[in-house]
Amino acid sequence: MKFVRLGIPGAWRIEIEPAEDERGRFARTFSAVEFAAHGLASSFVQTSLSTNRRRGTLRGLHWQETPHGEAKLVRCVRGRIYDLAVDVRPDSHIFRQHLGIELSAARGDALYLPPGVAHGFLTLEDDSEVHYAMDVAHEPGAARGARWDDPAFGIVLPAPVEVISERDRDWPDFAY
Repeated sequence: MKFVRLGIPGAWRIEIEPAEDERGRFARTFSAVEFAAHGLASSFVQTSLSTNRRRGTLRGLHWQETPHGEAKLVRCVRGRIYDLAVDVRPDSHIFRQHLGIELSAARGDALYLPPGVAHGFLTLEDDSEVHYAMDVAHEPGAARGARWDDPAFGIVLPAPVEVISERDRDWPDFAY
C-alpha cells in the first residue's frame, strides 16, 4: 500500500499496489501495522455499505461530534464516486476547507479521514457502492451534518446532483 498525504491534516489516500497475473489481481487493502505506523486508526469496530442506484446521487456531508468523532476508511467497491471531505474542526488552521478526490472500484484506492472531518460523496456512475469502516460505533446523538452547497465551504462538484435526501438537502447553514 502507498499512503499519500492530502490537504486536510490527518487525511490520506491509500493506494493499493496490486499484483496481476492471468487469474486477475490481488492487493492488500489494509494492514493494522502499516496504518499504526502512519499514526492512523488501526482498529475498526463498524463497517457499512452504501448502495446507490443512480449517477448523481449525493450523500453527506456527515460527521460525529466530539467526543464521538470517528475515523473513516472509505472505499468505492463498485462504480465511481467523487468523495468529499471538509475540515470542521474549529481549532484547525484549515477550518472549513475541503478536498475532493475520485475513488473507483477499478483503482481500488481508499480515503482515510480523521475524526472531525465531514464526509460526503457524489456518485459518478449508476449502481455505485461505497464501503466504510469506522473506528468507533455510530452514536445517533452525536450525528451532525451540513449541506454540500453551504456557502461556508465553496464546494464545486464535477457533475450535477440528481438525487439527494431531504435531510441532506435541508441542513441549516453551517454555524461554527
